[in-house]
Amino acid sequence: MLNRPLRDLRISVTDRCNFRCTYCMPKEIFTRDYEFLSRDLLLSFEEIERLVRLSGELGVHKVRLTGGEPLLRRDLEHLIASLKAAGDFEVTMTTNGALLARKAQALKDAGLDRISVSLDSLDDTVFRAMNDVDFPVAKVLEGINLAHEVGLGPVKINAVVKRGVNDHTVVEMARYFKDTGHIIRFIEFMDVGHTNGWRLDDVVPAAEIVAMIDARMPLEPVKPNYLGEVARRYRFKDGGGEMGVIASVTQPFCGDCTRARISADGALYTCLFATKGFDLRALLRSTATDQEIIDTLAGIWAARDDRYSEIRSSETVDLPKVEMSYIGG
Repeated sequence: MLNRPLRDLRISVTDRCNFRCTYCMPKEIFTRDYEFLSRDLLLSFEEIERLVRLSGELGVHKVRLTGGEPLLRRDLEHLIASLKAAGDFEVTMTTNGALLARKAQALKDAGLDRISVSLDSLDDTVFRAMNDVDFPVAKVLEGINLAHEVGLGPVKINAVVKRGVNDHTVVEMARYFKDTGHIIRFIEFMDVGHTNGWRLDDVVPAAEIVAMIDARMPLEPVKPNYLGEVARRYRFKDGGGEMGVIASVTQPFCGDCTRARISADGALYTCLFATKGFDLRALLRSTATDQEIIDTLAGIWAARDDRYSEIRSSETVDLPKVEMSYIGG
């Protein structure tokens, strides 16, 4: 409806996670007794491969595996290998890094092109509090370094910034990853789902983040790599690499959005902030032909009119949106 092309497919392979980050899977909601999806409700690797292969007919060329925590899905490297064999797809993944040190080589061998790691602070006390399972930052850094060594780079580091929680560690993070070849990206705290207690007062605007870093390590803007790139890019003027900010709240980019998302239970969402999805699992498990599935995907995408971040208000914040742990980032 708004003539935005479909180029990127983000697929959540599990709704489970070994962290309980307060802005995503707060422990108060996702307790020890929380019922996650049973295996039969998840899309199989064969079903995911079919969806990706058919989406290629509509212009998708980039696939990102997400979660939950995708490395909790057993034999994930088999899925990666099948996706690389399915067509000319760039296959990437976002992980919390907890299992990355032991998995990096297998992921590279399977054909994974790049990896992004969620890391919200280098301050160990702050990081342990934010992941809420007392996981040490050193283990994540070990995974990042190993990923870089095996060729899964440049590694992109994603840090969600929340005022009064980790905003005081932003400059330290930028300085740490400067000159390493990695790319740090700071993300405004977003109202994904309805369990993370989002408030506008907790958002640190991207412009403020850039100003903080620029005051210590001068920056200059860089043009986007491609239409629809979500991060606003900056390079360090002294040649120390680049960083970015993702400003979904204060500087919406709905107009250039080229991303569709498939949840862990096989629903297609045309927006990160969607209130409803389209059941692809039932379609895949029916007698539908490849062409019928392609036509369904094309029809859903052509009709999308999402622009949540442009119309965000006190009313929309309380809508029953899908949780991050189902839909990924």
